Amino acid sequence: MTKREAIFPANRHTLYEEHGYSAAIRSGDLLFVSGQVGSLEDGSPEADFERQVELAFDNLKATLAAAGCDFDNIVDVTTFHTDPEQQFGTIMKVKQQIFGAPPYPNWTAVGVNWLAGFDFEIKVIARIPE
Repeated sequence: MTKREAIFPANRHTLYEEHGYSAAIRSGDLLFVSGQVGSLEDGSPEADFERQVELAFDNLKATLAAAGCDFDNIVDVTTFHTDPEQQFGTIMKVKQQIFGAPPYPNWTAVGVNWLAGFDFEIKVIARIPE
């Protein structure tokens, strides 16, 4: 049986300890990344929505890198949005900077009414390269 291994980025924020979760779990050749948000260094939300989305992707990139992965290793994406109708254009703009060419990962977007003060969250599953 494969044992799970906790993965944390080099500059991990305080939210992991405050809420008792790992940034990611490696299980075999898969990496299950917890929801990443656009937090500032102290764990508080970035006020500007576009910058919050960019920071969420920056935090995701750092977590992926800690496991030897990058955006090309992502196979599945789930995003959470507090106001999808108003936010979608901004999210797509940032997304295109990250995933600009096919093949694109699977993507599921979910509208929610609460993200602990944040307006966007992204979680992924990636395959760890050999």
